[in-house]
Amino acid sequence: MTPPDPAPLGLIAGSGALPLEVARSARRRARPVVAVALHGQTDPALEAEVSELTWLYPGQVGRVIEVLCAAGVAEAVLAGKVPKLTLDDPAALRPDALALTLLRRLPDRHDASILSSVADLLGERGIRLLPQALLVPELVATAGPYGRVMANREQLADVAFGWPLARAVAALGIGQTLVVRGRAVLAVEAIEGTDAAILRAGRIAPGACVVKLAKPTQDPRFDLPAIGPETLSALVEAKAGMIAFQAGATLVLQREALVAAADAHGVALLGVAEPPPWGCP
Repeated sequence: MTPPDPAPLGLIAGSGALPLEVARSARRRARPVVAVALHGQTDPALEAEVSELTWLYPGQVGRVIEVLCAAGVAEAVLAGKVPKLTLDDPAALRPDALALTLLRRLPDRHDASILSSVADLLGERGIRLLPQALLVPELVATAGPYGRVMANREQLADVAFGWPLARAVAALGIGQTLVVRGRAVLAVEAIEGTDAAILRAGRIAPGACVVKLAKPTQDPRFDLPAIGPETLSALVEAKAGMIAFQAGATLVLQREALVAAADAHGVALLGVAEPPPWGCP
């Protein structure tokens, strides 16, 4: 008897390397991937990694659902970033009637509010959003240093100072990243995103420490903190000395390239367990 074909996995793909990693993982499991790529955001290389790919604009919510339902998708992953600034750019968003209704009903524009609404819409059509890390558990950060560059005493003091502040900022839904130097806050991530916050801090002072962590109530289906070579490029341009990220709740993308670049530029990478070992409140 011929075994049944595995059910297709839906992939709603934003920017960055995570959609590629998810698609490759599904393919290793012999699971076909039906992907929706976003104009101006998704890496075109995704097309070679999936069974079907449809290019849409972020605001074409109705078409996203139609594409996935037509392919028989019952489970999907939302992977990659879509800048929130797109919401204020009609040409980039191209909102349909369903998207406009969703936006009007939002209590705020926090990432969690937006993405929870999208998840609810998919659920109403019989499509369940899976946790982002489910297919790529190998990307989840572990505790300890990455690479040969070790954080010094001053940097660890900055991380200890910044960690509870970053946790509080994340809990408020403001952002996942805080930049600290000399136990003073240089920058807090807001709508501009992690890399822009790091670069902004670099214009204030070199040698900063970056702290990145998840919200205490982080929904594992979307917007997990992630770092990769693009993060490292921002650290280097800002002349930052290290980044500390939450073990067990951060995705580390293209780890080999990330670590090699960090070692080459003298940047310390440190996975930190929650709660931190130094006893932050």
